Amino acid sequence: MAIPNIAVRGSTGLALHQSQSPYDPVSKFPSDVSPTFKFMLFGPNGKHFAWINNSKVVIVKTSDWKTIAELDYPKAAQLAYSSKGTYLVVYEPFMTTPSNPKGSPNVHILKTADGQLVKSLEYRDYKLWTPQWSSDEKICARFLNGDVLFYENSNFDNIIHRIKGLKLNNYSISPGNQPLNILCFIPAKTGPSNGRLFQYPDFSTIVANKSFFQADRVEIFWNLKGTASLMLTSTDVDKTGASYYGKQGLHLITSKGDTSQVIVNKEGPLYNAAWSPSSNEFCVIYGFMPSKATLYNLKCDAVMEFGTGTFNAVYYNPFGNILLLAGFGNVQGNAELWDINGKKKIKKMEIPDTTFLQWSPDGQHFVTATTAPRLKVSNGYKIWHYSGALLHEKPWGKDELYQVVWQNYPQGTFKTPNIVYKAVEGIASSQPIASKQVYRPPHARNTDFKPTSLHEDSSLETKNQSKAYLKMKKKREAKRQAKQSQDVDDLSNNKQSAVKTIEEPKDNEKLLRIKKIQSDLKSINRFKTLQSSGKELDNNQMARLKLENGLLAELKQLQL
Repeated sequence: MAIPNIAVRGSTGLALHQSQSPYDPVSKFPSDVSPTFKFMLFGPNGKHFAWINNSKVVIVKTSDWKTIAELDYPKAAQLAYSSKGTYLVVYEPFMTTPSNPKGSPNVHILKTADGQLVKSLEYRDYKLWTPQWSSDEKICARFLNGDVLFYENSNFDNIIHRIKGLKLNNYSISPGNQPLNILCFIPAKTGPSNGRLFQYPDFSTIVANKSFFQADRVEIFWNLKGTASLMLTSTDVDKTGASYYGKQGLHLITSKGDTSQVIVNKEGPLYNAAWSPSSNEFCVIYGFMPSKATLYNLKCDAVMEFGTGTFNAVYYNPFGNILLLAGFGNVQGNAELWDINGKKKIKKMEIPDTTFLQWSPDGQHFVTATTAPRLKVSNGYKIWHYSGALLHEKPWGKDELYQVVWQNYPQGTFKTPNIVYKAVEGIASSQPIASKQVYRPPHARNTDFKPTSLHEDSSLETKNQSKAYLKMKKKREAKRQAKQSQDVDDLSNNKQSAVKTIEEPKDNEKLLRIKKIQSDLKSINRFKTLQSSGKELDNNQMARLKLENGLLAELKQLQL
């Protein structure tokens, strides 16, 4: 069974593992590759491969693995390719010295074919240093001091268009064919933040706008067609005290101008979200452990539930017909594979100590790895078939493994795999497996002692909770309900006063009033979000929506 090539780097250097038997390293790289080299990356179509070796950036062709260019960049730390692989971008940390107090350009755009320098740019902040290209590479965008600059036809000396004055915190250009969409995140110090969608090059017309509170930063996930995007908003601190993870929200915005919030049915953090390659569905993992996984359509309606488990990551294979749910980090290393079209679980398996997982381009295999510095012991990688069979493993012994990367291939190289539920022939792992036997304290041995598991089903979880915990949980719930009732009363009492001109209160009273209005507007915005998602509001909620204009007028007067 042929498996795509995979490159690995570790404390012993760089190697390519090819799809032949045995699946072991093949000498394809120069012998002077340093064991401490920093980074490696395949081009999007797999025709080129680049890495950072000491003070040099090396580019090779994967057809014969011959070196194209070897370039001096002593401080190089990261690499990125343009969407079609025509350009390689080299990042160096921005630095100033007594002899060069203003610093020098630190982001360099090279031609992949020969390593020729096209343009050097200056990025003082590491954030958003990577230029973004349209799928056809005709348009390139880069971030600069809260603005987005646009270039056309690889002419980086001429700025064609510019999004300016919005003080952006993040932006992303859509993949897929034209028209090109630009999604921008505009944070606000007071009031709501905004996700704003434009269609290139008309930045005077807003295609769609999504307002949300509690958003210090945002992650943007486009579907492959570029017709819809998810915005995962988050704050560092949850002011309600309900979570150590801060506060998150997930919002959908489309090129048709539709916006909505993704409503989940379990309290807790939002761990991960991923689009299906079909671009019509996305999966979200959320809630306190054991977490839940749900599949949503473009209307944000739940179309499939995967139940609960110790999951915090989701991965679609490249063809979208297999979904992998996994748990990493401080949760148990489990994984489940699902047949999306058949809506059936294929396999549940254990992947302990995993720090990295990636699907192969063929859609049938995936690699799991234990890498440094996340874990410095038992480093190595394993290649699995989607049926759960282990096909190959490579322990690193006392050495450290840093990075594992599948080689990319041109679109159409592989066909959609037909799913079978019978496991293919595999091998037994040589790695020691932790004992599954539950630890029993000495006083409880030879008894019916049954400890509580944090990873049991949520129904058992509630059953095994202590009385003190349940009592405290009940108090918190009562307190939350009381606060919601108070919000209703306060909003009703403010109905008349909101539309009238008020006398200037004392400073402390003024600040308190401003905070109260902002809280009321936040509550109103929550109802608007529910309404936009298709939920029908009751009469009381509809009445509160009508207070918005008056509250905004009062807030504006107080802030003068």
